[in-house]
Amino acid sequence: MPLTTTRITPDWPCQVKNPGSYDWERSAAKWLRELVPARYASYPALIRHPVLLARHAQIQVQNEIRVARTALQTARADLPALGMPESVIEHTIKLYAAEVMQLQHIARSVRAVSQALVDHGR
Repeated sequence: MPLTTTRITPDWPCQVKNPGSYDWERSAAKWLRELVPARYASYPALIRHPVLLARHAQIQVQNEIRVARTALQTARADLPALGMPESVIEHTIKLYAAEVMQLQHIARSVRAVSQALVDHGR
């Protein structure tokens, strides 16, 4: 059986084997399941169709990015009313900013894996 020649990007997750290698789809599905709530990871349709799982992971990560951005954008206005000291507010803002960056990287990784799954299925 010929191997897929999907190009690996710098965003390719290290937990996922290279496309076309033995058992790569299983490693992709395992990684994607870690990105969605546990109840979704056990749905038969998502287990049988890794492309569907990748689609759901993309939606999940995009929503997490929106949540982190909202938390970041509202922290300075909302946290003082909750009695948070300035040092905690600054730390929280840095935390949210780092989380947005990490989630953006994960989103790129999910897109790369998703594209490889689609390419492999053709």
